[in-house]
Amino acid sequence: MAEGEFEFIARRLRPLAGAPGALGLIDDAALLDPRPGTQLVLTKDAMVAGIHFLPDDPPDQIAQKLLRVNLSDLAAMGAEPIGYLLALARPKVIDDEWLATFCAGLAADNAAYEVSLLGGDTVSTPGPLTLSLTAIGDVPKGAALLRAGARPGDDIWVSGTLGDAALGLAVLQAKLEVEEPARENLIERYRLPSPRLALGQALRGLAHAAIDISDGLLADLGHIVEASEAGADIHTDLLPLSDAAKDLAGAQDAALSGGDDYELLFTAPPSERDAIEHLVPKLRLSLTRIGAVRTGSDLRVVDANGRAIEPTSRGWQHF
Repeated sequence: MAEGEFEFIARRLRPLAGAPGALGLIDDAALLDPRPGTQLVLTKDAMVAGIHFLPDDPPDQIAQKLLRVNLSDLAAMGAEPIGYLLALARPKVIDDEWLATFCAGLAADNAAYEVSLLGGDTVSTPGPLTLSLTAIGDVPKGAALLRAGARPGDDIWVSGTLGDAALGLAVLQAKLEVEEPARENLIERYRLPSPRLALGQALRGLAHAAIDISDGLLADLGHIVEASEAGADIHTDLLPLSDAAKDLAGAQDAALSGGDDYELLFTAPPSERDAIEHLVPKLRLSLTRIGAVRTGSDLRVVDANGRAIEPTSRGWQHF
């Protein structure tokens, strides 16, 4: 039998609410004073058991993924995180040990990303376990990275490597057999994304447009070209694949269409290439040019010979 709502809040959640504006989670809302010269950035993502994570995933990693996917949205706008609101709809089968481990995961990431719980809600549900988190950050006024800024001639860049998370999910679902240590590396990329906050902040003033890759490279680049009223070409031979993924069947499809990478995808003019490449050693993060923005409205995928190819999927959609 899990502890009741108010016992859970007092015992597990109140220690996560270190910011003064959280008011110790005693009141119904938090108080925030935006820093002068900044704009608030707010984002919300929800996760449902069996859709966004597997029901038997470790509770601490579920909590960390929930927070990190929201921090990734802040990163994509060049924002600095402030705190978050949490809603937890839990079935009765969720016990105290699960809740304690879940909150320990949040505590670890509170420290790692210098954020704090500001409030939220806990409710019961017949299932499945449903989690929702609203992250709050700020950005210098007028400096936010948006989707609607890509211009013909821009380079298209991506951070890190692509497709690992989708392959990791396939491993967990027993759809793909991979030997260690590659197996564990892929699973970790699925369960524990790394929000590229430092990169997003460094791209303010360099990038024309940005988004994080949650639904797959093609789906999310599609949002940029649609918002920017432009077209784009992606070159499959330039896609950055990890050592764990590069020799696996389906790696290219995963890089193009697999979700949950949470890398940053951005466009910038060729004149900023040197400045962007100088970020690589500073951030200890690979950055790869994978294509270019052009006039038009379509998104093309081409191979090493410049021939257009049709991918097997254009990315994840809920409906």
